[in-house]
Amino acid sequence: MKKRRRSIRLNNYDYSQSGAYFITICTYKRRYLFGEIVEKNMILNEAGIIAQKCWNNIPNHLPEVSLDEYTIMPNHVHGILIIQ
Repeated sequence: MKKRRRSIRLNNYDYSQSGAYFITICTYKRRYLFGEIVEKNMILNEAGIIAQKCWNNIPNHLPEVSLDEYTIMPNHVHGILIIQ
């Protein structure tokens, strides 16, 4: 039986309200799909470049969302979305 991670969501917090949200998006089965780390630098492959373009295009699809810092790792993306 697979263990379920404990939710880090705040009780009684309305996540539909405006604010800055830190998100993590993981690849399926945590496969290394976005590139590799070489000498402490993330080298994006084709899929990683596509992930980067998709991240940067979020405001084009959702004008109420602006982007803050983000990083793409081999098997996940961390980023901060600011929702107005």
